Amino acid sequence: MPHRLDRTDRRILKELMADGRLTNVALAARIGITPPPCLRRVRALEENGVITGYTAEIDARRLGYEVTAFVMVTLHSQAEADLRAFENRVLAWPIVREAYIISGETDFLLRCVARDLTSFQDFIMRELTAAPNVSSIRTQLAIRRAKAAPGVPVAEDDA
Repeated sequence: MPHRLDRTDRRILKELMADGRLTNVALAARIGITPPPCLRRVRALEENGVITGYTAEIDARRLGYEVTAFVMVTLHSQAEADLRAFENRVLAWPIVREAYIISGETDFLLRCVARDLTSFQDFIMRELTAAPNVSSIRTQLAIRRAKAAPGVPVAEDDA
């Protein structure tokens, strides 16, 4: 069941998704309430699991990570134990930044970030294709990122 949000909660989320480093005082000023109720609302959103954490956005290229790739993985078996086993393996691979179990022709969609094409190819050959239960993989290299919107599309006027 989705957590019910009022207009103020939605404004808080929208502001924090745009800038997670806002101080409580600055956040309260932006949404038009005083700091104490703003802090109570933020804490309630955290306690209810709506806000799950705060992170920094990193420019991968400035740190030498030139390759972003999407990998579609098909498994031989889709039994729950086999899906979980592969999912646990994915958790151990730092190159995989996001992983989704998906419907359709493939079972997993992985977003990978690597320093260069050689290190990405090494991961594919040494880790991914060697993993138990992997039937096939398809890769697509990202040319450039056209959009990166954090969070979810919270609108102030949603009911």
